[in-house]
Amino acid sequence: MHTGMLWFDNNSTTALIFKIEKALDYFRKKYGREPNLILVNPSMLKEERPKIGKITIRPYQPVLPDHLWIGIEDN
Repeated sequence: MHTGMLWFDNNSTTALIFKIEKALDYFRKKYGREPNLILVNPSMLKEERPKIGKITIRPYQPVLPDHLWIGIEDN
């Protein structure tokens, strides 16, 4: 993914899955498309990765903690 939307949420009381769902809702409304990839800092993922439909959630070290990089994976 070369382009996407960067989402910031540093609320420590909110679970990652809810942060992702809020960001996905905003992405869909703003761009009118369905993203299929979310990159997060590895420190944000626990032992098990959350699952949301067909969306891939992947750890990516360059993404800062509390940020989500949401977009469409390049083919």
